Amino acid sequence: MAPPERLDRYPPDLSDEQLYSLVTEIKDWQINHGSLLKVIDTEIEHTVLSHPVGVACFPTLFPRARFSQALDVQEIYNRLYCSVGEDEAWIFNAIRDLIPAEPLADVLWKIHQAAKKSGSVQDISMGIFRSDYMLHLSDEDLDSVPSSKALPETTLKQVEFNSFSCSGGSHANKVANMHHYLTQMGAYNVDDSSFDVESLPANKNIESIASGLALAHRTYGEPRSKLAKQTAVLFIVQPYNFNIADERPIEYALWNREEPVPTYRLDWGPKLLQYTRLTENRELLFQPPWLLSKDPIEISVVYLRAGYEAKEYNPTGYEARLQLEKSAAIKCPSILGHISTFKKIQQALTLPGALEHFLSKSDAAALRETFVPIYPLDKTDAGLYARELVRDKEHSVGYILKPSLEGGGNNVYGEEIPGFLASVPESQWSKYILMKQIDPPMSSNILMSSAGIDSGDVVSELGVLGCCLWKANPSDGGCDMLHNSVAGWTFKTKHADIDEMSVVKGYGCFGTPRLVDI
Repeated sequence: MAPPERLDRYPPDLSDEQLYSLVTEIKDWQINHGSLLKVIDTEIEHTVLSHPVGVACFPTLFPRARFSQALDVQEIYNRLYCSVGEDEAWIFNAIRDLIPAEPLADVLWKIHQAAKKSGSVQDISMGIFRSDYMLHLSDEDLDSVPSSKALPETTLKQVEFNSFSCSGGSHANKVANMHHYLTQMGAYNVDDSSFDVESLPANKNIESIASGLALAHRTYGEPRSKLAKQTAVLFIVQPYNFNIADERPIEYALWNREEPVPTYRLDWGPKLLQYTRLTENRELLFQPPWLLSKDPIEISVVYLRAGYEAKEYNPTGYEARLQLEKSAAIKCPSILGHISTFKKIQQALTLPGALEHFLSKSDAAALRETFVPIYPLDKTDAGLYARELVRDKEHSVGYILKPSLEGGGNNVYGEEIPGFLASVPESQWSKYILMKQIDPPMSSNILMSSAGIDSGDVVSELGVLGCCLWKANPSDGGCDMLHNSVAGWTFKTKHADIDEMSVVKGYGCFGTPRLVDI
């Protein structure tokens, strides 16, 4: 039997030959499994360029108890955000100061109001959610971490909750499979030390998300319009999309089911209005010229992977999103579900009694354990307190300023906050929230991306994906859950001296947690 591995010396030092062999294995695996990002505007006849997505060469150490905790609370988080998405009054109260300051909040709220005037013809909604966490060291452990442990004692703290176009699921699935393969074939067995594949959790994101969309499709049922003979799921995607390897696998999984679910994709913008229309009863019909059938297809589920930014909502974008929202198709997500992804909603849920408005006391307590202090920057008492916290560089250390924008690269950190706010009109401050910084422990790893191959101290972020389907319940203002499940997870790792985590923007790398007991 191989001797047990010294986790305090993980990952092991590699010779040049060992590192070359591992890197070659990773490159070949990524090419063969589509773990790639497309390079836009490189298509020439049968050629298109791509490059592998950034990955951690080794799985990264992560405490088993904290991983289990994140999975255990996901169904509670799912129920919470389903309920939030049905509570118009609560949402408006939470974002009333955001609407005049943030153009995206303003246009989404206007679309919601316009759709509401026409009356709802679909009371079922779908959510594909992701709750992101980092490990947090207690104050006494920040300065000294016991050298005898691979990982110190930590708590699990939420970075953010995503309810709109949660990306990374397919990439994470593929990278987890890659690390399982490399473990099984012995790539990590250095100096005869053992590496247990059972320490790597399985990941079924692609299958789970496809199953959730298939359930929503079945729930919609047969075509309601006499003009259509079949129903289908419609992905709304960004034009010139470099992240197709994260979206397409879900489409393929839907087509490849034992009972195939017809699935199509359509670019956001003019094409959406050109190739879809509403019937008198507001069924959403899809009829593009590249499908030869003369019969339109009735859309059962609209899955949005576009519409992140205010600039996408020009008059055409506005009308396109409004048409989707007014339709009988099940939306993933609805407009109110989209709005609930804003950081202002996350901040409002930390207020005393907010969770208890939606959840039992015990469920609220389980979620509150994952919270860190978050403050508004408005003129409420909490907002004025936050403004005092960031009045100078000394006081602002340990805080992060976050806008309600997606995709990474938008945050302002620590001592940079006072100068940044001084450059922003005070009328715009309410678009930001102030979050206490999470202080994660450092691990070691080798990261491999378009920036190169480099080893050193790293920190990681665990995302837990959830799928849910629910029906609005006007009688009590809440919702009835039709389906609620944990779909899988994402795991991102970055060098410890880098603030942002987005992989597709080049900050972090996808990886796999190696679960350890501490």
